[in-house]
Amino acid sequence: MSDLDLDPTQLDRYSRHIIMDDVGPDGQKALLDAEVLVLGAGGLGAPIIQYLAAAGVGTLGVADDDEVELSNLQRQVIHGNDDVGHKKVDSAADFVEQLNPDIDVRKHELRVRPDNIEELIDGYDFVVDGTDNFATRYLVNDACTLAGIPFSHGSIFKFEGQVTTFAGDDDSPCYRCLFPEAPPAGMVPNCATAGVLGVLPGTVGCLQATETVKHIIGEGESLDGSMLFFDALDMEFDKVEIPKRDDCPVCGDDPAIESVHDVEYTASCAIDVGGDDEAEPEIEASD
Repeated sequence: MSDLDLDPTQLDRYSRHIIMDDVGPDGQKALLDAEVLVLGAGGLGAPIIQYLAAAGVGTLGVADDDEVELSNLQRQVIHGNDDVGHKKVDSAADFVEQLNPDIDVRKHELRVRPDNIEELIDGYDFVVDGTDNFATRYLVNDACTLAGIPFSHGSIFKFEGQVTTFAGDDDSPCYRCLFPEAPPAGMVPNCATAGVLGVLPGTVGCLQATETVKHIIGEGESLDGSMLFFDALDMEFDKVEIPKRDDCPVCGDDPAIESVHDVEYTASCAIDVGGDDEAEPEIEASD
């Protein structure tokens, strides 16, 4: 038996985990001891926060600088009518407190930027990316890869979603192994202009939460090295391999990116080859 010390209420709350051979007392203790950072408290972040809190992930960091809007409520299930106009980090913390008082929520009311991401992710065991734009995705990839922090990536568009995990091991790929740079600005519309099926973020976010829990308890096969594509219209899943690239600019044999300050995280997320050092990158908050 583990040295897990739970009161009767907690034993009841986590009983369905504790009786599982693959989780058990040791797995639940690992969850309660874990520190996970969720980037974005929007469409993807909402189910991620909900299920990680329910599972007993002891410390949840939530980073977001947006306020709740009425149009968010079609998919962002941890916010309600009374939260409209309030900061999402506050609404998320209130939701978690009602769901599971065991959880310590660290509110990071900020826009994720190159000048704060290294300090932001420091100390967390796992990062879950629930953001909705290429600039932040590449920033998260580069910062986590350079720091050796495993993270989950998810994205959604209309009826389609994709999920993967980057474990940060020596033989693991990163997001730039698949997409070295972002597509040209305007080529891929965002959810605000193209729309998204309201339940789709729930599916993708739950998959990200599942990957997070599996990583923490050390069970099962993760999506590290592959990406899972979900088509909600045809109800089909496809998995494709993501090979590690020797010439990857951040995790390859001769990386060109050694710091997040080497990159302009704007439209293309390209390596900075001598642009204006004073220019402020525009990075959107999560949806």
